[in-house]
Amino acid sequence: MRKQTYQPAVWGLLSGYLVHTALLVCGIAALVASSPTMLMWLTAAGSIYLLWLGISTLRSCKKATFFSEPAGPSADEISHRELDATTETRSAASAGVALLPMAEQTIPARTSFFKGLLTSGTNPKALLLYVALIPQYLDASLPMPMPVQTGILGLTHFGVSIAVYFAVALAARALLRSRPLAARIVTLLSGIIMVLLSLGLMFDQFFAA
Repeated sequence: MRKQTYQPAVWGLLSGYLVHTALLVCGIAALVASSPTMLMWLTAAGSIYLLWLGISTLRSCKKATFFSEPAGPSADEISHRELDATTETRSAASAGVALLPMAEQTIPARTSFFKGLLTSGTNPKALLLYVALIPQYLDASLPMPMPVQTGILGLTHFGVSIAVYFAVALAARALLRSRPLAARIVTLLSGIIMVLLSLGLMFDQFFAA
């Protein structure tokens, strides 16, 4: 987990809750929850995406690392590097070979964000939680319209989730930084959990009586 990639993923997960809030305010969430066919297709889409995400996580567990940014090089190290670079450049020029810098492979912030958004936005359990929980706290005697009350409650949950999610992310980075083995174990367990959750959703929706 690189320092610059965990924040877009967390914001993507949180944005999925905003999607559920908007659907609930518009009344679409209740319509989806009351339609078995629509809920089935939403569950299928979410399960397939979660399964793909779990398999991708399992495939990348061997390369998972949690580390802090390295400290800047000293003056001696800089001079040695410049000398080595000059020597390599001259050698390559004499051999007629062009040197190209090695590009560091990083996950684009947009990719991490949309992965998080799709994970929470297509989660039917989160949608049903909103439909079942938030209406219980609506008060018809208040002067505010029901959609406004719904939006306030949804945004309140969003604000609490910001604190919780970023606290977990920061704690995980602090505990797993510079521990490659621990990072690989956590990544492996995360992939297994996502695969099991996707299979559980499929079984619950299509095979459970």
